[in-house]
Amino acid sequence: MGNLFQDVRYGARMLVKSPGFAAVTILALALGIGANSAIFSVVNGVLLRPLPYPTAERLVFLSEWSQQVPNMSVSYPNFEDWRAQTRTMEIMAAFRSNSFTLTGANEPERLSAREVSYNFFPALGVTPSDGRSFLAEEDKPGAQRTVVISHGLWQRRFGGNASAVGQQLLMNDESYTVVGILPQGFEWQAPVDVFVPIGLRADRMNQRGNHPGIYVVGLLKPGATVEAARADMDDILSRLRQQYPQEVGKNNYTIQTLQNRATDGLRNALWVLMAAVGFVLLIACANVANLLLARSASRSKEMAIRAAMGAGRVRIIRQLLTESTMLSVAGGALGLLLAMWGLDALLAALPEGVPQLLLTNIRLDTRVVAFTLGISVVTGLLFGLAPAIQVSKTDLNESLKEGGRSGAGGTRQYVRNFLVVTEVAVSLLLLVGAGLLIKSFVNLKDSDIGFNPERVLTASVSLPEKRYAENAKIENFYGSLVRRVQSIPGVEAAGLTAGLPMNGGIESGITVEGKEVQDINETVVAVQLAVSPDYFRTMEIRLIEGRHFTEQDREGSPYVVMIDEMLAQKFFPGESPLGKRLHYGGAVNNNAPWMQIVGVVKHVKHYGPDEEGRVEIYRPYTQMPFAPQAPGGHAPPPVLPRNMAIAVKTSGDPEALTPALRAAVLEQDRDLPIAFVSTMDRIVAQSIGPQKFATWLLGVFAATALLLAALGIYGVMAYSVTQRTHEIGVRMALGADRRDVLKLIVGQGMKLTLVGVVIGLIGAFVVMRYGVKSLLYGVTASDPLTYGGVALLLAGVALLSCLIPARKATKVDPMVALRYE
Repeated sequence: MGNLFQDVRYGARMLVKSPGFAAVTILALALGIGANSAIFSVVNGVLLRPLPYPTAERLVFLSEWSQQVPNMSVSYPNFEDWRAQTRTMEIMAAFRSNSFTLTGANEPERLSAREVSYNFFPALGVTPSDGRSFLAEEDKPGAQRTVVISHGLWQRRFGGNASAVGQQLLMNDESYTVVGILPQGFEWQAPVDVFVPIGLRADRMNQRGNHPGIYVVGLLKPGATVEAARADMDDILSRLRQQYPQEVGKNNYTIQTLQNRATDGLRNALWVLMAAVGFVLLIACANVANLLLARSASRSKEMAIRAAMGAGRVRIIRQLLTESTMLSVAGGALGLLLAMWGLDALLAALPEGVPQLLLTNIRLDTRVVAFTLGISVVTGLLFGLAPAIQVSKTDLNESLKEGGRSGAGGTRQYVRNFLVVTEVAVSLLLLVGAGLLIKSFVNLKDSDIGFNPERVLTASVSLPEKRYAENAKIENFYGSLVRRVQSIPGVEAAGLTAGLPMNGGIESGITVEGKEVQDINETVVAVQLAVSPDYFRTMEIRLIEGRHFTEQDREGSPYVVMIDEMLAQKFFPGESPLGKRLHYGGAVNNNAPWMQIVGVVKHVKHYGPDEEGRVEIYRPYTQMPFAPQAPGGHAPPPVLPRNMAIAVKTSGDPEALTPALRAAVLEQDRDLPIAFVSTMDRIVAQSIGPQKFATWLLGVFAATALLLAALGIYGVMAYSVTQRTHEIGVRMALGADRRDVLKLIVGQGMKLTLVGVVIGLIGAFVVMRYGVKSLLYGVTASDPLTYGGVALLLAGVALLSCLIPARKATKVDPMVALRYE
């Protein structure tokens, strides 16, 4: 312990004597370690720490699966059978998204909602901060309507008054009794205002073949594993297939931990970024190692004296490693401060849509501090080991000569060259990754999404069922609203849709007349959209063939449908689809009416710019009051869609028309708010936000790596020129001109660069195929233009880094050089 303290005290004195060297080294390490700590904070909070629920480690997420829809929602009858028959789950709860219009105060408000089974909160281990959760008898059709509200709604609607429990909320013109208030900070998938029992509408979801947006969360029994739950679900599904062969058929299920489900879209990107900052730290370590090697030349006599006085090689290595570890720990401490600032910037730059519950765990906790300390110590040993070993090989006779050179030996130069090659190779790998992501992002940004999002304002309107029970009232409201909005100054067109692009859509099986399939599991699934006649003009969706809908396409007239170009190519290659017919469901579904194809439009990407795409069908929203009839089931009462989005094409700034749009809706119905107001430009930008974030961040790391590599090459070449001053003088005295010297120095640097480029290209080809491939769109992981462009860029930067010390070498005075040392 005493020797260690002595090493630390001596090392501190030596670093104080070289403040410039210490400052540069600590700053370089702080940047690398700080970036690693910031990214690790995100990885730790999102991937490594459990979700903020008491039962998080035992929670699993379940959905149904079919070949056409891999992540299909669960039918309510199937959920009830799963819950009744499971042997591995303590609790199985259902939930689905909804929204309600809250009235009874000055301004109506659209509330985000979740319909949940009575055991939902016990499954999560969450207890209301005031009141209670739902009772089993409240989760049934005809039961008293109850609601559990969020802490935020409690604050803004009741002013945080404890008497809120027991009071009434008027939602969708129906009274609900507040029975509980959730703890502050509780969130499920996204901010939610209210939770209501899902069983209140169970009588409308009794078709086993209907999948109304329900998903399931299960709480595993203590000691039960996901594998055991899979075996349990296999048994349940086998029994259901025997009981309901037509409705269940070949459908399957999916099950995964809730943690994996919540982080599905972030996991790969975060690990790629973690690897990227690791590479940046590796390059920083190589640069610091080169600095230490250069500094060791001036300390060779010091080490020789220590050896002559009896210090063994191990003792010298320990002293030098102590100094390098002190530098790295100091760099780590500064890096932790930089990470605190960088983490705030990182969180501010995160794309919209990242669940808030994942962000609550992101902070500089003890695990992050321990990681920073660990990486600091490892870094110190990593960059200090090679110089320490080299210095410990001191030749006493040579080093103690008064005129002995301070130049590095051959082995030491090999180490420096190896470090430069490593820097170049790792930099190229990062640059290739950044180049591929940039190209992928440009492809996404410029991809043909099938419509024009410019100058389009959108908002959602939801009609309460109680006041708008008849189709005539629904049609009159929306028809009058569109006409009212179209009369607003600055509006060029306005249309309605039941599903906006980039937000997915309702999917349904379809059968084309004359192209029936007997197996229901082979039925083609299409995205179905209910729209008004002016929707296509508003969104500038090009009509390829046929006609648009008209006001005459309404209830009572022949059923019509428009299809997208993908469906036309799939079923009618080389012929016109106009006049052909299709209906919902499989061939066995004889109750669904035929719809005649009257038009073909361009395919619209409803699931984001990178979607592979489902075929799409459009229906007039005024012809939507029928539902697919499942064999042996009962369709719900026919009704027009009550939840619609209005899209408004403007001549100027679309956001400026928000007050006028809100006023137009309130003039129609003073108790109806608009919700989810946004421009289509913003919606499209949000859909590629994660790719933009990953591209930007990896680009920053790659640029940093390029700069560090350039500095590393420059440092080695500058040091080489200094060490070879005598040799250069001899060459020039023997007749070598400046061009020869320039070629000598530049050639040496470019040889190292080219070796690094070759190694980097090979490494990038392997790493990109497994690390970045899943993040790419429209570009392969082995894109030759990216690889070639990056290699040329790195070679060009390396050439500039070599030219500066090379030009200095050409200015050497032979007479001065011959007297050097």
